[in-house]
Amino acid sequence: MKTIVSLLIFVSIFNSNLVKAQTETRIGVKGGLNLTFFKIAQENFGTKPETATGFYGGLFTDFNIEEGFSIQPELLYIVLNDFNFINAPIYVKYNVGNYIDILVGPSLNYFFDFFTNKFKIRGDISTAYNVTSSIDIHIKYTLGFQEITPNGLFVGLGVKF
Repeated sequence: MKTIVSLLIFVSIFNSNLVKAQTETRIGVKGGLNLTFFKIAQENFGTKPETATGFYGGLFTDFNIEEGFSIQPELLYIVLNDFNFINAPIYVKYNVGNYIDILVGPSLNYFFDFFTNKFKIRGDISTAYNVTSSIDIHIKYTLGFQEITPNGLFVGLGVKF
């Protein structure tokens, strides 16, 4: 529980410091389908990984830094069969064209069940297609760096306000 509170305090401080220097800040909600692949042993990952299907939902803030670049922290709640976790990526976002964004960054994760070490850091890479200025369709891949750390594929919809 202390880890969750610390994570929320970190994201709040990070967000409040960025807001001061921004010309445009947008908040939003996102959600969708999550496919998770568990690495039980490193040598078995490519042949028969264990998988689980679930869903996710949460909030994000998009802080414009300069033309084409922004920082986008997110706080997502993920439900997979019999366990749940919080995923908090902090993305550097680059606008490739009028409709396509590339997002890359670390992902802070707190697992409520399943793991003895409940806090894990993973890496995320994502892309988003902006259907309108307020709606995007996104896909991201989350890579776990340790054994028994799940990798995930997320496909969903985001709405900015």
